[in-house]
Amino acid sequence: MPKILLIEDDVTFSAMLERFLKKNDFTVEAVYSSEEASKKLTNTEYDLVFTDLRLPDDDGISILTKVKEKYPETPVILMTGYAQVSTAVKAMKKGAFDYISKPFNQDEVLIVIQNALKNGTAPSMAVPTSTKAENIATADDSPTKTVTGISSASSKLNEYIKLVAPTDMSVLITGDSGTGKEVVAKRIHDNSNRKELNFIAVDCGAIPKEIAASEFFGHVKGSFTGAVNNKVGHFEAANGGTIFLDEVGNLSYENQIQLLRALQERKIKPIGSNHEIEVDIRLITATNEDLLKAVEKGQFREDLYHRLNEFSIKVPSLHERKEDLLLFADHFLNMANAQLNKNVLGFSDEVIGIFQQYKWPGNLREMSNVIKRSALLTQGDLIEKNVLPVELTLPQNENNKVKSFSRKENERDLIINALNEVGNNKSKAAKLLNITRKTLYNKIKEYQIDA
Repeated sequence: MPKILLIEDDVTFSAMLERFLKKNDFTVEAVYSSEEASKKLTNTEYDLVFTDLRLPDDDGISILTKVKEKYPETPVILMTGYAQVSTAVKAMKKGAFDYISKPFNQDEVLIVIQNALKNGTAPSMAVPTSTKAENIATADDSPTKTVTGISSASSKLNEYIKLVAPTDMSVLITGDSGTGKEVVAKRIHDNSNRKELNFIAVDCGAIPKEIAASEFFGHVKGSFTGAVNNKVGHFEAANGGTIFLDEVGNLSYENQIQLLRALQERKIKPIGSNHEIEVDIRLITATNEDLLKAVEKGQFREDLYHRLNEFSIKVPSLHERKEDLLLFADHFLNMANAQLNKNVLGFSDEVIGIFQQYKWPGNLREMSNVIKRSALLTQGDLIEKNVLPVELTLPQNENNKVKSFSRKENERDLIINALNEVGNNKSKAAKLLNITRKTLYNKIKEYQIDA
């Protein structure tokens, strides 16, 4: 069994971590100071050293140096608080294999340790492989993986996903714009019995009502002007799997009737065809509107609402998930590094403080855009205050005065950059920006972008 030296002065936390590691088949020797660690390292070689960055008589950097002098092949992992990120980056440069930031969960600890034992010596200053940034549920450190979060709001969300995923219940996902409703829908699918089959995401806000039936149910060649080929609709494509209807409140009343009929009968008929196709689908829908109010106003059918809302999940705003904020920030930095081919390692202490004070009205979408833009402008290891959009760096009272203007300027630049990146392909640009095609077209018109 791999032998780990654990150096942590918090006795309660150390005991908890030691029990967990032993339960997962590691041999652990725990000490509470640098002096005790030095004595252990004098006569014993360990497979891995796991140390807190701050100790009562020394620091993790000093321990790292001692380990590397005597046992250069032994990986060292540091545990840090978020306020110590810049120090942790320095530790990476001195040969630490990786670092993880408190608070972290058990999966995170295991993944980092497994990576260290598998890969041995420190990676050469690439993007850290640590899941400090991702807090994911699997051992895959891909930047596309989702953040499950550790806050109470996230825990409740995760519990609901775990409960409803194995069923075939229709799920209505609500929440503010930018909170990640499609990510939640995909997690439900990935944890369901249908996970090996298709997950088809449909943006109802981007489908003109005149062609919605064709998009949903398909058509046969020649059934109407422009139908030059047979088309498989989204329902047939999702057969056996899951169909996710985003912005479902944008469907016209006529389209709502067509959708309700398909859900009741579990059969569809492509336009121009006499042949009905039986479909077995799991339906997940999402909206940032109040559908009950739409029902009261006669804008949304009540019978369809109840058909969609067998189980509802509200995705919390980023403001409600404060404990997760830096997990998301690191996750989006990983994504930005992958997309932009950058090696930005983290955030300065000052930027971390700014992130924690900012209200994030645009939720995860805003954070993703801010971090991607900041990563693009960053030349060093850490994102600094000078590359942040102006609305994040001003005092709150001044922020309110300029927020609208500065966000528009930032948004215009992001749209132009996205269009350039994908060769002016509007669909790809919308996907890159995490907005609908309809929204993108409206923004292009609003900002008078030549595209």
